[in-house]
Amino acid sequence: MFTTQTSEANMAKEVQMSIKMEPELRDQFMAVAANRHRPAAQIIRDLMRLYIEDSETPNALTAETLHKSDRGEDVFYASSAADLFKQLGI
Repeated sequence: MFTTQTSEANMAKEVQMSIKMEPELRDQFMAVAANRHRPAAQIIRDLMRLYIEDSETPNALTAETLHKSDRGEDVFYASSAADLFKQLGI
């Protein structure tokens, strides 16, 4: 369950979100955050941004790849998978 709060003074800047989780999960997360000298809230914000970025369809890399293909850039033609791998150096 999520709850959010918005401070009137910081209406456009910040909101708070509360989540329910197992105590063990919280304790492990807080320990890792402390060991890395990072605020837990910053890690959560970073994870949320990554989740959003990964959920975009298409994401920025896929969109750019599609645009390059449309322009004929970075297009590989191969007679087989082995030929393609050889061209790609893998």
